[in-house]
Amino acid sequence: MARELEFEGHLIDSMIFPKVLDTILDLEGEFEILEFRIGKKKEDYSYARIIVFGRDETHLESILKELHKLGARVPDAEDVQLAPAPGDRILPEGFYVTTNHPTYVHHNGRWVEVEDIGMDKVIAVRNGRALCLPIDEIRKGDLVVIGEKGVRVIPPERPRKATHFQFMGGQVSSERPTEELIEIIAEEIASLKKNGGKIAVVAGPAVNHTGARDALAGMIRDGYIDLLLAGNAVAVHDIELSIFGTSLGMDIETGRPVPGGNRHHLYTISRVIAAGGIKEAVEKGVIKDGIMYECIKNDVPFILAGSIRDDGPLPEVITDVMEAKKAMKEALRGINMVIMLATMLHSIAVGNLLPSTVKTVCVDINPATVTKLMDRGTAQAIGVVTDVGLFVPKLYQMLKEIEER
Repeated sequence: MARELEFEGHLIDSMIFPKVLDTILDLEGEFEILEFRIGKKKEDYSYARIIVFGRDETHLESILKELHKLGARVPDAEDVQLAPAPGDRILPEGFYVTTNHPTYVHHNGRWVEVEDIGMDKVIAVRNGRALCLPIDEIRKGDLVVIGEKGVRVIPPERPRKATHFQFMGGQVSSERPTEELIEIIAEEIASLKKNGGKIAVVAGPAVNHTGARDALAGMIRDGYIDLLLAGNAVAVHDIELSIFGTSLGMDIETGRPVPGGNRHHLYTISRVIAAGGIKEAVEKGVIKDGIMYECIKNDVPFILAGSIRDDGPLPEVITDVMEAKKAMKEALRGINMVIMLATMLHSIAVGNLLPSTVKTVCVDINPATVTKLMDRGTAQAIGVVTDVGLFVPKLYQMLKEIEER
């Protein structure tokens, strides 16, 4: 069995075409290159037309599924194949599963961009729009994309201009010069904000425990952060610091437990609930400084996603995880960069909602955590192995220096 395919883009310097041929050989297929045109300038696309051979239809289809992720397309575009969902959250057989790369479907004779693309979801066509949806948002009768016919994926390519955000993810090493990386990240943040870009932070409670709290609060106050994604613990310990001067009952300056400090986080939750919520606690003077204080004062949206580990939780915490995911997905629209600070699980959850075009900064003291976060499929990422208590204050300082230039 054989199928003719074509590829177009920066096929050589982005290593797309070598991956195509490697994939065919790794899956024990054969190929014949019918045409190959190389772009003469760095902005020019290259073009390739090949025939792929498989032992039988099943073998060939298994190869084509993998090549599809690399941008393979049938020369004569066919309309996408659709089938109705038989019930709410029930998908028709053979449904297409998305990557997190920009994707188009050929519908009614034209290419339609899939909205809100993210990995491991499905595509439904509603009123002429192609929507990337999780299974829980599929409703009976939705027209769901079947197979790869009429679907085009745009794989990530090497940027035409030099960038410190490594193509297809940078290497992770604790030996990389942290200060140089922080300067690179600060320059990128300053450039993004100057051009109207938006930045989100995913924060873990270590931001409070390690002393990064004031710097992150300063970044929010000064307009560098447009969205905060966190859990109950981040907000509780941040507010605990404002009220009691401790984080999880520990004196931040000495790192030692304060007598009776183990009760402080529960006292904190009770006081916020009594005030009516975080915003009300800020307005009543219960909360006087910190991360949540600056979010309220500067109208920076935040989403606190709950877990079974939460005490309380605070009134603003979304305890239904599916509702939290929907809120996060909505809030992440238009975000150009995400900074992930010392929280593996929350960061992975956010990473699954992002298109591969969003710049990602992953910071953690554990190299394995940084590697895991950077392997989520982003095409542009910087991994920094360091203590967030050192990273965030240094980043904030660097941003202030750039401001003064």
